Amino acid sequence: MNVLFMAYGTPYQRSETLPYYTDIRRGRPPTQELLEELEERYRRIGRSPLNEITYAQAVRLEAALNATLPLFPEPLAASPGPRVQGPARVYLGTKHWHPFIAEAVKAMAQDGVKQAVGIVAAPHFSGRSIAEYQEKVTQALAELGDPFEIRFVEEYYDHPGYIRAVATRVVEQLWRLVEPQKALFLFTAHSIPERAAQDGRYPGQIRATAALVAQTLGLLHWDTAWQSAGRTPEPWIGPDINQKLEEAQAAGYREVVVTAVGFPSDHLEVYYDLDYEAQNTAQKLGIRLLRTRSLNADADYIEVLRDIVARKWREFEP
Repeated sequence: MNVLFMAYGTPYQRSETLPYYTDIRRGRPPTQELLEELEERYRRIGRSPLNEITYAQAVRLEAALNATLPLFPEPLAASPGPRVQGPARVYLGTKHWHPFIAEAVKAMAQDGVKQAVGIVAAPHFSGRSIAEYQEKVTQALAELGDPFEIRFVEEYYDHPGYIRAVATRVVEQLWRLVEPQKALFLFTAHSIPERAAQDGRYPGQIRATAALVAQTLGLLHWDTAWQSAGRTPEPWIGPDINQKLEEAQAAGYREVVVTAVGFPSDHLEVYYDLDYEAQNTAQKLGIRLLRTRSLNADADYIEVLRDIVARKWREFEP
């Protein structure tokens, strides 16, 4: 089994911020103002742990896959039990920094890979996220003469294990609330341009995830909100989390729990948008804001990835 595990990527040090931001902007260097704004955000949060978390996810996914796959074509009569090293190989490629997706695809081709499953560490499909990852893979394969076949996992926003993992983390915050029955639960995801959301697929999936978690826990008051809108002239979908907090305060809510369902891993946009910016907004409004911890490379999330990848791999079977 071969897996191409993909994530967003982030710079390792300050000198890499400019080329990283330029790649995000499709080769157009940012203005000095935009660059300084991004660097200031990094200064405020310290440093994004995204690369380390993504690497841990890939390593643990490979271990989980090998712990459930036999090392031989046929199971032994007396199995020696699960082992970590085995036939499953997980390659890591990121969208905007090293190791780039094209670099991972090249490594897979050099290793003689003939079939692979591609999965992005994002549960919801949109043309501005999953589709762009797929395009990068397809382009990299074409440049190499299409050395192997790949099948993509497009979404897993309603996977029972994923819903259960998110719900578990929301429950942790339920314990901390003074009046749980009167609290508002907000589920956030990365905003995208309105034109990219016209088919309703992406916002519909975010809403579906939130509804499933709310149903699982019996939450009385819940809604969705958006964060991390791009700095472009075109309109992006909303309402933004800060606007939603203002609406919550006007509606009489004094406690809000926010869950970044669109972001499995901690990184800049979770730390800055929620832990810094939204937290400052909440304090000004007199709201107590709690954030659920991210899935990161925790065992329950890795099991979700393992199950999804294994199911997709079976499509290659006759």
